[in-house]
Amino acid sequence: MKILFVSSEVTPFAKSGGLGDAVSSLATALSRAGHDVRILLPRYYFISKNTLRRTNGLLEIETAREHYHAFLYTTAMPNSQVKIYFLDCEPLYGRNGIYGYSSAQEFPDNPARFSVLSKAAFAACRSLGWIPDIMHANDWPTSLVPVYLNTTEKNTEFSDTAGVLTIHNLGYQGIYSRDHFPELGLGWEYFYGAGFEYYGNVNFLKAGIVSAECITTVSPTYAREIQTPNGGFGLDGLLRQRSRDLVGILNGIDVDIWNPAADPYIPAHYSYKDMSGKAACKAALQKELGLPSDPNVPVIGMVTRLVEQKGISEVFGRTYGCMRKILETIHVQVAVLGSGDAWAEEAIMNYSAQYPQFKGVVGYNERLAHLIEAGADFFLMPSRYEPCGLNQMYSLVYGTLPIVHRTGGLADTVVNYNQELGEGTGFMFDDLTPQAVYDTVGWAMWAWYNKLQHIQNMRVRAMQQDFSWARSADEYVRLYEHAISLRKAR
Repeated sequence: MKILFVSSEVTPFAKSGGLGDAVSSLATALSRAGHDVRILLPRYYFISKNTLRRTNGLLEIETAREHYHAFLYTTAMPNSQVKIYFLDCEPLYGRNGIYGYSSAQEFPDNPARFSVLSKAAFAACRSLGWIPDIMHANDWPTSLVPVYLNTTEKNTEFSDTAGVLTIHNLGYQGIYSRDHFPELGLGWEYFYGAGFEYYGNVNFLKAGIVSAECITTVSPTYAREIQTPNGGFGLDGLLRQRSRDLVGILNGIDVDIWNPAADPYIPAHYSYKDMSGKAACKAALQKELGLPSDPNVPVIGMVTRLVEQKGISEVFGRTYGCMRKILETIHVQVAVLGSGDAWAEEAIMNYSAQYPQFKGVVGYNERLAHLIEAGADFFLMPSRYEPCGLNQMYSLVYGTLPIVHRTGGLADTVVNYNQELGEGTGFMFDDLTPQAVYDTVGWAMWAWYNKLQHIQNMRVRAMQQDFSWARSADEYVRLYEHAISLRKAR
């Protein structure tokens, strides 16, 4: 099968969140299964041309307002047969950012930038003489790919190509003023006809949902949640209409990178058969962060974006969050790595100064992220909503028991502790409140101090879970085959 991924992010070239990891890992898994997989990504300013090879020919992309010229550069994904193509168009992507110069400052021409990326996918395929069976769009920036398949490309050589759209996070939909609609290169009859209209504005993701043969989300529970008023961000009615073609497929993780038996970032390796290396990692984590060196005190880790989606107000909010109560009433240590909202960054630094058993690091450090996963005993992840989540899966394979809100992919991957049987792989709460987080942390610490054998058994069970992408890739192949049959039926 020939599969083209079109994405605004692909690890390791451009990444702002889990989208880039998911696209690169799934593409690699599909390639290893024998499929011809390629990826199209913008060549942002920070992606150097020096290691890339330019393909022949000039791409021309027309909209109602502009005529863009672009080139394609290519290379292979690291440790993979996947070919990745970079769309080089200096006026649109020649700047040092993916969506904006910062998370708070979006580029004003993003409607043009990402509609051109979607249109360029067809020009690139023609230039390469390669017509895919599947064009797989990811989130709102590339959700116009299935729209173009059903409009401007409907009666071209792409007539049998099926469009699949993955919703990684429904909270971001690409909503803009209708004044931007002419930039998409479509007639006004498609403003309503293709599903763009959203309270008088243009909604990229809504149009993609209307047009794609199949829609996927990154976990089964999230697929159900987004069809409800509480989780649908205004699109739940449309998603219920498309429910027959909506499937939740749990993301995997890269087990070559996240593997405690071979992880180059941690000081000692271990497996569920021999956990001695985890104790060494805990000692190294305590030493590096300046936490008191004590193997008998449980360490709670957090590696997170410090934004509202991640439930940080309930943990770190001034006068509201539960962290101060945790530190003052429970014998525990806490290690936090993250960046995001200024008030939250300030809060974790203040906790670090006030409490010797709390250490926070602002920013992101890959080595420290791995060390926290390996060295912590528990991992706190109180997300308000979590389409899939990766850190809870990293934690499980590292024997670090998650403490999570029962939502999205967290509910699909963590098995709640059964105190009577001593079974489970983590600790869960149903309502995201400071008291619920505090109570569940307290429950986990009670188990540590009173049921340590249960903790050891849970670690072994957690580390034997299979979160490899091979499992997810098999489900995507079946979905692709279904999408192709739907396309032919049209």
